[in-house]
Amino acid sequence: MEAHPELRTFLKPYSQEIQDIVWALRNFVVNVVPEANELIWDNYNALAMAYSKSEQLKDAFCHISVYAKHVNFGFNRGAELSKASITLNGKGKLIRHIKVTNLNTFPKKDLKPMIWEALGISEQLNPALGQRNIVPKSIVMSISEKKLRPN
Repeated sequence: MEAHPELRTFLKPYSQEIQDIVWALRNFVVNVVPEANELIWDNYNALAMAYSKSEQLKDAFCHISVYAKHVNFGFNRGAELSKASITLNGKGKLIRHIKVTNLNTFPKKDLKPMIWEALGISEQLNPALGQRNIVPKSIVMSISEKKLRPN
């Protein structure tokens, strides 16, 4: 799936290193689940992309959140994952993530089965997702007027 053209604009305030991490993580998710939509929020405190087989955040199975010095790769229902072979951070009811500061240490092999399990959880919660034959889209969901971004 082609990235929405505005995604490059949203990433411009971040360092090249952070941008490279984001593109690598995005490509990883899109390759693992090519039928997923990319939902983009250019929020006040972070740029966020969620991956879902619908156009709704409630159906998202994983996400990428972009900050000035790191990127979070997370699972929207990470607390429910049983196959977590790596330790995920987060103390909330559902969301869990790992902090990514270096692509050399990004655990692709461990995360791939976790993505498949997270997708399965999403499809169990909304069985219609498993029956969809969608053409994936990259969609800008909202853009905050005021943003906290690196200089």
